[in-house]
Amino acid sequence: MEYKIVELKSFGDKNGSLVALEAEKNIPFEIKRVYYIFGTKKDFVRGKHSHKNLKQYIICVSGSCDFYLDDGDRKEKITLDSPLKAIYIEGNIWREFVNFSKDCVIMVLANQYYNEKEYIKDYEEFLKCKKK
Repeated sequence: MEYKIVELKSFGDKNGSLVALEAEKNIPFEIKRVYYIFGTKKDFVRGKHSHKNLKQYIICVSGSCDFYLDDGDRKEKITLDSPLKAIYIEGNIWREFVNFSKDCVIMVLANQYYNEKEYIKDYEEFLKCKKK
């Protein structure tokens, strides 16, 4: 499966902490888009899609949630519950995220601008693409 868990480095002192995200340094691509998700109900399922070529860093900057990743052969669950942990997804992986805490805020950095044609929103179509 084309993803990895990345431990982010923080800097701080008695006054607090900071994580710096820099394109083509600790983020392995040029960042073209940043968005964040918040206020999601605990039992709601977000995602339910894959991307054909998009690269993403997904960070839960507050709270927690669970990610289910599926490459067509294997399914894995990853809990994001720290602003020092990211999922780096590269390639066509089906993703769903659930179990949002009330304070959950997810930030996503992507290597492409939004493009509706980049999404695969039907699971059966996703499986067909994986077999090609």
